[in-house]
Amino acid sequence: MMPDLGKYAVTVLSAYGAAITLIVALVVWTLWRGARMRRLLREAEARRARNG
Repeated sequence: MMPDLGKYAVTVLSAYGAAITLIVALVVWTLWRGARMRRLLREAEARRARNG
């Protein structure tokens, strides 16, 4: 059920593909960075609890 894009089909589908790829990459990067920051925060809190 795709509309007829005519001679622009490759351009439009490439743009959709690039946009989807970038969105997925940003979501993955955000989740990875969030997990890293949580780990660093836990480590910092543990050091603070040990020191005092």
